[in-house]
Amino acid sequence: MDNFSEQLVKKNETSADKSRRFMLMILGILLTIALAVLSFLQLDKPAMAFLGMLLAAAAGYGTYFIVQGTYVEYEYTFTNGELDIAKIIAKKKRTELLSVDVRSFTAFGKYNDDMEETKDMTVVIVSDNIASHEYYAEFQHEDYGFTRLIFVPDEKTLDNITKSLPQKLKAQLRKESE
Repeated sequence: MDNFSEQLVKKNETSADKSRRFMLMILGILLTIALAVLSFLQLDKPAMAFLGMLLAAAAGYGTYFIVQGTYVEYEYTFTNGELDIAKIIAKKKRTELLSVDVRSFTAFGKYNDDMEETKDMTVVIVSDNIASHEYYAEFQHEDYGFTRLIFVPDEKTLDNITKSLPQKLKAQLRKESE
């Protein structure tokens, strides 16, 4: 029987994220307006006016594109012991972040901010920014080296991961839950 679960996690925005998006929008709008005004001032030179309007349109589109890129979601797909994680930007662009066999986990459990990180560790955070229900997994990855994954699996995904963990980690989890 196949073990499968799929989960979409929307990144909750901090006030810094919202402020950054707002500043990007304001700067982009101001640049677009400034370029449009400069092109209207060059109406006696049609080539320059056209170029100015082209640049204004490009600035407007660029602003839209950059602002849309600030909307982030993560998708966790668990299939028969394999955990795949993808980043989805603006519900359009999908980037595969990593794929890992859960049986290769060397550590797994509830995450807390007091956990130490080593210099050679790559930390991959694919969370919703709500620390109270984050989990971590540590493993050796062929691209990232020693990796700590911080994520927020739902009940079904967590159950599937737990079933596929190495026996040593399953025993450790049982001790912690007692």
